[in-house]
Amino acid sequence: MSVFMTYLQLGFLHICTPRAADHLTFLLALCAPYVLSDWRRVLALVTSFTVGHSLTLALATLGLLAFKPTIIEALIPVTIMITALLNLRGAGATRPSMRQRPAPVLAAAPNALALGFGLIHGLGFSNYLRALLGPNSRPVQELLAFNVGVEFGQVLIVAAILLLGAILLRAFGVARRDWLLTTSGAALGIATVLLLQLLWP
Repeated sequence: MSVFMTYLQLGFLHICTPRAADHLTFLLALCAPYVLSDWRRVLALVTSFTVGHSLTLALATLGLLAFKPTIIEALIPVTIMITALLNLRGAGATRPSMRQRPAPVLAAAPNALALGFGLIHGLGFSNYLRALLGPNSRPVQELLAFNVGVEFGQVLIVAAILLLGAILLRAFGVARRDWLLTTSGAALGIATVLLLQLLWP
């Protein structure tokens, strides 16, 4: 297997695994207010997130950006909690009797906030990649392949979330507000546990 394919696979497996619970939970919270018909809006948000984490992943992996891993590990659950809380706030603005779409996540400045959260998550990805490469490595090909693998996995995860939501809403008649409350509440709970585990190991 080529070096490119090896690191592409590593990037894919890094996000498509229960060990990436923090990143998976963030994607769940990010996509919770949307369904398949909103795919353009989701694509815009995910693209903003991708730009952010691609930038810091490259800078940190190439040794151009220094940071304390413990701080980033704590900030990632915080980004999930903020996203989930904004979702819950949007759901609260919709009366339970109404089946209209709840207010979208990050309503004030969605792409800017997704970009900012992506910057934090990219630093989290870089921790893993730098551990694989060693402290003195400055890989361009490996960095590109790893990032492509992460994005491929991310697209599959987002598609799975939207498909699951579509099945529950259309086949089982679940209200969008209930879907949003359930998924965002779950994301908030998981993020809280992750943060507490970091603060009190």
